[in-house]
Amino acid sequence: MDNPFLNTRWAGVDEVGRGPLIGSVVTAAVILPAQFDLPGLTDSKKLSEKRRLQLAKAIQQQAIAWCVAEATAAEVDTLNVLQASLLAMRRAVEGLSIQPAGVWVDGNRCPQGLTMPCQSIVKGDLTVPAISAASILAKVARDAQMQQLHAAYPHYGFDKHKGYPTAAHFAALKCYGALLEHRRSFAPVQRTMAQRALFD
Repeated sequence: MDNPFLNTRWAGVDEVGRGPLIGSVVTAAVILPAQFDLPGLTDSKKLSEKRRLQLAKAIQQQAIAWCVAEATAAEVDTLNVLQASLLAMRRAVEGLSIQPAGVWVDGNRCPQGLTMPCQSIVKGDLTVPAISAASILAKVARDAQMQQLHAAYPHYGFDKHKGYPTAAHFAALKCYGALLEHRRSFAPVQRTMAQRALFD
């Protein structure tokens, strides 16, 4: 039986960055051809950084169309992280050079405002090749943003924790305070800002 998820007219969509305390939520949409050479394609979290970079380049070369989009930290604070993620997903789909006939989204919700059918698939990044490809492009793009932040603010350790709420990130927040790119609506950032305000 043909794999229903090898449809060259449907796009796979995934997001990266809902959990971190800083930066954008990054999404990607990918339409793959019926035949592709992407060995080891799977959820980006299961791949080494080196392999993700290799696959991201191959995906960009082989995809029928792809687009990376985002919702900023300010939009996360305004909308909440779920709605910002869905907005970024819609932007990725709308940014494709070819409008897909339908969209597969990782998770259990579809973005509002799409002009084509959408199917949400829990753990789709493990089972749907186009979603796996999207997860890789989104992860590589967000990691690149964290590397840029690290270059500007090396004392925060963004190259290591990628903005996630680790002990090292909390320590840097406590010592240096929140950056403009930090998500003010997230409780750990709010607590740190409030504590520092007591001593200002």
